[in-house]
Amino acid sequence: MATARTHDGSSTPALTSTTSAGATIYSVAEHAGVSIATVSRVLQGAGTVSAKTTQKVLDAVEELNYVPLGAARSLAVRHHEAHGLVLPELSGPYYSELLMGFESRAAELGQSVTLMLTDGKADLARAVRQLATHVDAIAVLGSAAMPPAVARALHGQKPVVIIAGTPQEGIESVRAENAHSAEQLTEHVLAHGRTRLVFVGDPEGAPDITERHAGFVAAHRARGLEPAPPVRVPFREGEGEAVAERILAGEIEADALVCANDELALAIMTHLQDAGRDVPGDIAVVGWDDVMTSRYVRPGLTTVRQPVHELGVIAAERLHQRVSGGQPRLEPQVLPTEVVIRGSCGCARR
Repeated sequence: MATARTHDGSSTPALTSTTSAGATIYSVAEHAGVSIATVSRVLQGAGTVSAKTTQKVLDAVEELNYVPLGAARSLAVRHHEAHGLVLPELSGPYYSELLMGFESRAAELGQSVTLMLTDGKADLARAVRQLATHVDAIAVLGSAAMPPAVARALHGQKPVVIIAGTPQEGIESVRAENAHSAEQLTEHVLAHGRTRLVFVGDPEGAPDITERHAGFVAAHRARGLEPAPPVRVPFREGEGEAVAERILAGEIEADALVCANDELALAIMTHLQDAGRDVPGDIAVVGWDDVMTSRYVRPGLTTVRQPVHELGVIAAERLHQRVSGGQPRLEPQVLPTEVVIRGSCGCARR
């Protein structure tokens, strides 16, 4: 393994990987105006470099798109495998279930996990690139934190898995099936004789929500119907309560709501019931995810079960296999989903 001389004559391991643009640890050191040893300490997270100098090194890393190879870094600092997991936030059952799946499988494989939350970060691309200097591989939920520029910088340098996001060339992806199950769910609601269905959730908010809305539209078109415009709201509990208030105020006219996730559906259903509305008598409500609460509310929530925990498990497994020398999967891995019928759609309680 190559070494680099420090100012006092001692040596430290040099991380000699290059990017597609040819950047090396030497060019990073020259660009930042520091020694190679200083770059190495910053990338290892040693904590012995001043904040000002650390920022100079990280700026140089970003400008040169330099990403050290996981294998080289592991040899340099003699540590076990470390994987990054990038999530928007941790509120809500979906994120916690995904995190538990990823972390539990990583622990079984002897990996450590570095979690990064993107909410509140002005420059996601930069944050992900900086995370890449401290881990051997990265899993990213969705597409917002993995824009094409970041994907190009990491391509061939760090294994990456995109979870429930838009597939990108050369990058593995794993997701649950959305469109067909959403079409089945919507058709089931239409079969109850409901005529004014509204999709609740922003189709532009995430690729999986785009597919769910596409299934909603397809079910209407198959019956020769024109679907109503979606109610575009974020996928949070508080937004569901706001939608319920709009329904109670007469701003939204519907006899059935097809919600983008269970958080929205449960919040809407509970708020409407508290206001004296009958679910599903006055209005049917269905969701997506099949979180644990869905089976305990009354009526039980009709929804779509997706394998969230398994998505995390598979992402951790694939990163480990890639770091160990395995080849990337060429096709996206799509896990099946299942419509779960309970009572909120109008069916007899099951």
